[in-house]
Amino acid sequence: MPHLKGSCHCGAVTFSVFSRAAVPYMRCYCSICRKTAGGGGYAINLSGVYATLKVEGEEHVSVYQARGAGGAGPDEPSPARRHFCKHCGSALYAYDPRWPELVHPFASAIDTPLPAAPESVFIMLDSKPGWVKLPPEAKSANRYAEYPEESLAEWHQAHGLYDQSEPGDQ
Repeated sequence: MPHLKGSCHCGAVTFSVFSRAAVPYMRCYCSICRKTAGGGGYAINLSGVYATLKVEGEEHVSVYQARGAGGAGPDEPSPARRHFCKHCGSALYAYDPRWPELVHPFASAIDTPLPAAPESVFIMLDSKPGWVKLPPEAKSANRYAEYPEESLAEWHQAHGLYDQSEPGDQ
């Protein structure tokens, strides 16, 4: 399932991307993800190969750069760019030029059926508001105040879920 297709709610934007790490396992509770994409108090990003990202309806896409995040000063925009539909507000994908080979589509925008994760990891819990309750499966070993050291790719590899194919192999 390395080729993912996604779209916004109103249908103005569709996209596709090749992904080696497409299991939606990591729930991010940071204020940026939570407020821009996570009605349940969190958002889930996947990983894709940026060079394979194809967007139709790109003229309907807007970009948001949070201030004071990702190493930026309090009044400086973060290098990370969150792409969303300017008509319906659907979060589509995030791109950060510090990692130019990657793009991170939001699992909520993916139309391709995604597999259920064997476990979930809960990150940025220092930003989680009190009204958001962690589910019972949130074991202490899978909870992180900020980011875990293990990357999306490393988690997929450790669970035997990393797709080794190349973008042109489909």
